[in-house]
Amino acid sequence: MPYKFFEEYNLEVTDNLKDNFRNIIQELGEDPEREGIVKTPERAAKAMQFLTQGYQMDAKTILEEAMFKEGYNEMVVVKDIELYSLCEHHMLPFFGKAHIAYIPDGQIVGLSKLPRVVDVFARRLQVQERLTHDILECLNETLKPKGVAVVIEAQHMCMMMRGVQKQNSSTTTSGFRGQFEKIETRNEFLKLISSDLK
Repeated sequence: MPYKFFEEYNLEVTDNLKDNFRNIIQELGEDPEREGIVKTPERAAKAMQFLTQGYQMDAKTILEEAMFKEGYNEMVVVKDIELYSLCEHHMLPFFGKAHIAYIPDGQIVGLSKLPRVVDVFARRLQVQERLTHDILECLNETLKPKGVAVVIEAQHMCMMMRGVQKQNSSTTTSGFRGQFEKIETRNEFLKLISSDLK
């Protein structure tokens, strides 16, 4: 099935999901019938469905729909890919950017598909480490390139709003396969994105 953003499906949220949010609001001590909140359960349910739309998408299919034979065999880098996800431990947002590179081996992929793959895995309950691994392995297994690299830098609201409450902390994760496991190729990639890393 062709890739579509969640809003194109125009799905209605289930009564069960709305009721669950209504119960949460009530358990927190708020009146779910108050004017400003009466529609919040439905809004929250729609927001949660949107934020977790990645469960309904297949990243491999997205890539396969835009793969083309091409003799280009140098590094392709797409950087500063915005990402928004939900921490699976507290269901609070984490956000940042991803940098992706691959070295084609007879096939290239439409550039817009790389950010879409990021979205597929980010729009799930996640930890940053697995998010990095999921993107890396999907690209490696589907494109079968000579090499692939993924670096993600993100800030986590579960560390900023609660817990240790460290406002300026950020987390960087990375993964490398194929030719990017060679230090010279990896360094070339890291140099290209170094101005974006803190």
